[in-house]
Amino acid sequence: MWIDSHCHLDAPEFDADRVAVLDAARAAGVVQMVLPAVAAPHFPVLQELARTQGLAYALGIHPLFVAEARDEDLRRLQQALEDAADDPRLVAVGELGLDHFVPASAQERERQHAFLLAQLRLAQAAGLPVILHTRRALDAVLAALRRHPVPGGIAHAFNGSAQQAAQLLALGFKLGFGGAMSFERALHLRELARTLPAESLVLETDAPDIPPQWLYRSAAERAAGARSRNTPAELPRIAAVLAALRGWTLEETAQRTRANTLAALPRLRSLLG
Repeated sequence: MWIDSHCHLDAPEFDADRVAVLDAARAAGVVQMVLPAVAAPHFPVLQELARTQGLAYALGIHPLFVAEARDEDLRRLQQALEDAADDPRLVAVGELGLDHFVPASAQERERQHAFLLAQLRLAQAAGLPVILHTRRALDAVLAALRRHPVPGGIAHAFNGSAQQAAQLLALGFKLGFGGAMSFERALHLRELARTLPAESLVLETDAPDIPPQWLYRSAAERAAGARSRNTPAELPRIAAVLAALRGWTLEETAQRTRANTLAALPRLRSLLG
């Protein structure tokens, strides 16, 4: 019923109970998940996880991992994309983009930008959509996309303006919404979820990150040892938040977001029964 368009099931937070987490998600009606890579050394493990568990994946280098990446990692990405060209589970290039939220030097920002442009060129060559990370950097990412157009994709964890949303839609992108919109104080994000075109919205968890409000732990709770791990099994409840904001039924929400996800990531269609 549900597709989690962005889930890091390969993250170490799931090492102790990965199969149980996956079983819980499927029991909750999450029929497919897209696993974006974050670093070149992770590619083989990610691909094996997708293969053995029947999931989809994307290959790319996350902007927050660029600082520790080597230049040859771009060549590794190119080779991995070429080797997996006929793998139906490879649905996108990513997670790629820019992150201007985490403090970084001018040199580190320049390196992020160089890796973004290089990965967009690889996506062009592969004819694949991309999964974008755009935290506090959406205008710069949009400028890069205009220079190096790709076959659309998903802007993960979207939190821009309506004008920026329109620009992404014009470039063939869908917009990812997840647990952050469950916070009642997230007025801007909830208004976006309520008013953006229905055909623009896809659902995601970003598990183990971006926990919804019902899993949130305060700084004091975290200091005391409490943990707040998001999982893909939370997606139906996140979807219920979107349904309430839009005035949709859960069934309508599932149908619309599923169709939007398949439009953004066409290869995904062959993996659904």
